[in-house]
Amino acid sequence: MKSSPEKLLKKHDKLIQSDGLKVVSHVQRVVDDGVLHTLMIENVSTPFKFVRPKKYKSLQGQRVNLTYYPTQETIAGMAFQIMKVVRIKIS
Repeated sequence: MKSSPEKLLKKHDKLIQSDGLKVVSHVQRVVDDGVLHTLMIENVSTPFKFVRPKKYKSLQGQRVNLTYYPTQETIAGMAFQIMKVVRIKIS
């Protein structure tokens, strides 16, 4: 059973829901437990990341609805802010 964004937002206070965001870049890389998807959104400088079991068709140029939360990722001893995607849907 899939969760609606409203239920997720009620249950987790740190989640953010954004609708109609335009994807300007979509990169897919194979990692140990699936495929890491990295999205860059128009007018946002922070990457949106999520892992799924398989590749998707390219989302570049699409408008999407995202449910996500901000977090940090450390690479080579430096902390970078990323947005961890919990739910994505083409709008």
